[in-house]
Amino acid sequence: MVTLQEIKQNEAIRVLIKAGNRYLDHMGYTEHGPRHVGYVSKTASSILKALGYSPREVELAAIAGWVHDVGNSVNRHDHGPLGAVLLLPILRETGMEMADIMEIITAVGNHEEQSGFISSNVSAALALGDKSDAHKSRVRNGRPDETDIHDRVNFSIQENQVTVDRENRVIRHELTMDASSSVMEYLQIYMNRIVMCEKAAAFLKCSFDLVINGQSINNRPDKE
Repeated sequence: MVTLQEIKQNEAIRVLIKAGNRYLDHMGYTEHGPRHVGYVSKTASSILKALGYSPREVELAAIAGWVHDVGNSVNRHDHGPLGAVLLLPILRETGMEMADIMEIITAVGNHEEQSGFISSNVSAALALGDKSDAHKSRVRNGRPDETDIHDRVNFSIQENQVTVDRENRVIRHELTMDASSSVMEYLQIYMNRIVMCEKAAAFLKCSFDLVINGQSINNRPDKE
């Protein structure tokens, strides 16, 4: 099976990630380069591993996380489906099995909260990894644009952790924010992403628990 390390060394994928991050930089977006895709790759694969899924699915989630944003090199709008189309010939050239390619490009093509649909374990893990990445390190040059709500929210987040309680089937996203932004501002820009995380966790037969500054934000019904 083609591994994450092989994908990281693929020149075409490396160039696409760099181009997409540069494009979003000019648009004023937060970081979408190696730090972001590395976080998503690690988080997505860690979730499936913690829940006891197969090594194959864990590795495919790691790969999907690394390549999920290549479509930004073309356009921010519909970058998920664009990325899936770009990846098909590149992944085929690596010698990856077609079944594995389809797992990855279906997940990539559906990771946007505006139009994505969770249909596999890899897709669910990718969505959770991507939508949970909020942290001060995403702010470019370490200096937030105070007029940009995305910069303010991300810069205020000092700690970010995703944990899995396998026994109780709970995926917990914990954030620590300082006073430079607020939970209300976080919800303004992340509400649709939180809903997608809840759907992704449900696909994995888990609940999703969002905790900010020690307080549970979404009401999670108690498990019987």
